[in-house]
Amino acid sequence: MILKKSIFSIVVGALFIAGCASTPPSNTDNLCSIFQEKDSWYVSAHKVHDKYGIPINVAMSIMAQESGFVEDAKPRMRWFGFIPYGRGSSSYGYSQAQDEVWEDYTNEEGGFFSSRTSFEDSLDFIGWYMTKTKKINDVKFSDAFNQYLNYHEGWTGYKNKTYLGKNWLIDVARQVHVRAQNYKNQLEHCNLY
Repeated sequence: MILKKSIFSIVVGALFIAGCASTPPSNTDNLCSIFQEKDSWYVSAHKVHDKYGIPINVAMSIMAQESGFVEDAKPRMRWFGFIPYGRGSSSYGYSQAQDEVWEDYTNEEGGFFSSRTSFEDSLDFIGWYMTKTKKINDVKFSDAFNQYLNYHEGWTGYKNKTYLGKNWLIDVARQVHVRAQNYKNQLEHCNLY
């Protein structure tokens, strides 16, 4: 009888935790649709915009590229034949922030309880990162292409132009730029509140 109660408790607990997990928006190509479906995200996006002055469309385009709005996203496992040997990086969560830079963020701007699986914290991280990118490498907030290259390569990598040998990354940065433009146009025409 005790074993049955324990199993029941574990199953109920697992279902509760799974029920708390956030699902990605059903239409990630339309910012109005995203904010209609996830109205708390709209509030968070405006909060981050007001705090840093960053364009919502650029920050959301970066997040869309990095995680597809999956709260616990992480890089694919690498394999040697059939043996897994780790992930390509420590990137995690909505923002795909790596451990080291996330720690810098929590020390400077976030806090001890900041979480990469929190939409608001992750968007705040992106705002913080974009602000530092503007200061360090003089990239305008509205320049989604170069903001993304900084985000992917890091500030020193961007300065050293490490992206030049990565045609695939240039293509991804272009996609981030196009998505940011689409998001901007959509945001200008949605009736949210």
